[in-house]
Amino acid sequence: MAARVHQPKKKQQGVLPFRQNGGRRAGAGRKPKGEKALVGHGPRALLAARFPAHVTMKLLRGLPRLRSKREYTTLRTAFAAGCDRHGFRLTHYAVLNDHLHFLVEARDRTALTRGLQGLAIRIAKALNRLWRRAGTVFADRYHDRILKTPREVRNALRYVLGNGKKHAAEGREVAVPQAIDTYTSAPWFDGFRETIVVRGIEAIVRPVALAHTWMLTIGWRRHGLLSVHEVPMAG
Repeated sequence: MAARVHQPKKKQQGVLPFRQNGGRRAGAGRKPKGEKALVGHGPRALLAARFPAHVTMKLLRGLPRLRSKREYTTLRTAFAAGCDRHGFRLTHYAVLNDHLHFLVEARDRTALTRGLQGLAIRIAKALNRLWRRAGTVFADRYHDRILKTPREVRNALRYVLGNGKKHAAEGREVAVPQAIDTYTSAPWFDGFRETIVVRGIEAIVRPVALAHTWMLTIGWRRHGLLSVHEVPMAG
């Protein structure tokens, strides 16, 4: 895919001291061990259907990079198959070399968990077939952050769609030579101020579901459309 950007003059549209034995205490419970212990194992926060969530999944060390043509084609196919199932919707994503960012919707915490588990299984199986290997692909269970305000949603959109540019600016072995990062769902995003034309997109199966929540469809836009020139802050 190759993207070009046009700068219209008017309204534009888009193509985180007393101790005793027993009882609850600081430091009690399971301790992190090894490279897989990246996310705490406490109870997840409740999720209401009106709130989207920002999800991060990290690969095990030593696996091939995801930002290459074969890996990305494999990922897009898995995304398309698992982006809208049983009350779970994958609406936006970013593929980095060793991790994935998702913006998702779900009717409740159970639907979110099952949807992400199913998506992770699809991704792992597809990548293992590609790499001719077997075994674990992801380093730990996913990390999620519930987005409860329109501004949080806009910031998350900017972060996910611009994460590759942020990594490139930091010199982290990521290149984004075009106006948008085509290793993200940006080619299917309609919230840019600039007009985006992506050649060849009509031949690709859409890898993301349409958002349903007010937050991801209307609410975030009240703080202004995104620009292709925006780069998220570190964090």
